[in-house]
Amino acid sequence: MLSRRFWLVVFLPALAFLVVFFYYPVTLILEDGLSVSAISSVLSNPYYRHVIAFTILQAVGSTLLTLAIGLPGAYLFAKYDFPGKRTLKAILTVPFVMPSIMVALGFILLFGREGFFTSILGRNLGILYSWKAILLAHAFYNFPVVVRMVSSLWERINPHYEEAAMSLGARGFTLFRKVTLPMLYPAILASSLLTFIFSFLSFSIPLILGGYRYSTIEVAIFTSIMTLLDFRTGAALAVIQMTLSFTFMYLYLKSLDRYSKAEEQRILREPRRLKLKDMLSLKGLGITIYSAIVFVFILSPLLAVVYDSITWKGKFTLEFYRRLFDSSYNPIFGSDSLHAIAWTFAFGFATVLLATLIALAIAYSALRWDLPGKTLVDVLATLPLGSSAIVIGLGYIKAFHRPPLLLLGSPYLIVAAHTVIAYPFALRAVSSSLRKVKSSLREAAMSLGATDFKAFLKVELPLAFGGVLVGAVFSFAMSIAELGATYMIYQPEYTTITIAIYRYLGSRQFGSASAMAVILMIVSLVGFLLIERTGEEVW
Repeated sequence: MLSRRFWLVVFLPALAFLVVFFYYPVTLILEDGLSVSAISSVLSNPYYRHVIAFTILQAVGSTLLTLAIGLPGAYLFAKYDFPGKRTLKAILTVPFVMPSIMVALGFILLFGREGFFTSILGRNLGILYSWKAILLAHAFYNFPVVVRMVSSLWERINPHYEEAAMSLGARGFTLFRKVTLPMLYPAILASSLLTFIFSFLSFSIPLILGGYRYSTIEVAIFTSIMTLLDFRTGAALAVIQMTLSFTFMYLYLKSLDRYSKAEEQRILREPRRLKLKDMLSLKGLGITIYSAIVFVFILSPLLAVVYDSITWKGKFTLEFYRRLFDSSYNPIFGSDSLHAIAWTFAFGFATVLLATLIALAIAYSALRWDLPGKTLVDVLATLPLGSSAIVIGLGYIKAFHRPPLLLLGSPYLIVAAHTVIAYPFALRAVSSSLRKVKSSLREAAMSLGATDFKAFLKVELPLAFGGVLVGAVFSFAMSIAELGATYMIYQPEYTTITIAIYRYLGSRQFGSASAMAVILMIVSLVGFLLIERTGEEVW
């Protein structure tokens, strides 16, 4: 059991941070909505009933589409080895941390009236501003979750089970359905629920690519409070949304327990080298077709943004990048590009520090604390993952606009918001690594006279450093890509890259927006290449 002093020094500051910057603001929002009359007013309104139903249906559709695209990729990465595999896996992870505003830009460049595919086919495909665009964009975002979680477990399946089934006559799809699929079920369920939660809480994608007709609960909350100034309706919608999302979060955490136990298998199957003769077979044809689909719907929005950033009037140019690094260029967002880049990195590094320390404190305490209430602590610590950035931003407006907590407009509040949003991912990575460290090593160190803290610092932390590094990189990536909460609480002098992209798009300066987005893409790619080097997983 942890010593009392270590418990107070490590856990309580982390808990205090979550109470002040998550539970308190969210509670203030929910207070206004926890009214029978407010909730019944929303539920009796046909429009809001349609919004709630559509939010759930689009999340289900997005999850099914993501699984359809992601499962073949998981099979490919788990079963085969080929040149550039780690780099490709890192590239495919980049979409997950791209700002949603950039995804919208990519889809506009591809499927808009003057988009790439529209020009090639000679007609509008009718994808933009419809439910189809929402589902495709969510699949673009969440495809990496399915690929990484399922492939991670797939390569750990004990080959003896399949060999035994094959000796009894099982082959092909029967072997997969009877033996492999049941063992993959924990990863498929966990990745499906996580995809569903992200799609359910999505804001920018439905707002930009769906429009009024395809509003989700998140968009309706924003519209009710920021446009209609109807805080009562917005708060009631927030209560309904958080009730549903916390229910889904509970199911996800239960599935994550099963996934974590299944992932602890120590047998790693050696992937088979993908050879030329494989590519010339029927299986190779399937891999080629699948790769083409992934390229069109997953990688092409990223490439479209890169291409748009280096072209102007049909000619290649670096003018848009020159403007980014020219302090004399002062766009309409109230700051300049250099300051936007500087503040983005400052917020990112501050988020890394806070999110990593909080994740370490809570993960270690939850792992070593052996008192009643541990399960409740685990659930409460993970709740930020099931909360929307819009609700957090609105909560900050309500909680920090007057003394003694007059923080609205301060850069420290932006760091706090980013930390709350990014910390659950750091917690997942750190917890996973700490669980792999045998408790006997800590006990051996303590038997030699080491204190709790010294045993952690000298023995456990070095062994879990890979997970800590992954959590830090992921926290940084989530911070630099965050838009929703930041947009609600920032001041012009603290403009970030994502807000600059949004402002550029609002003034139809697509080239400058694309150049900004490419910077985010490069930073994220470097981070995930670093994650691939550690061999750790964050999901």
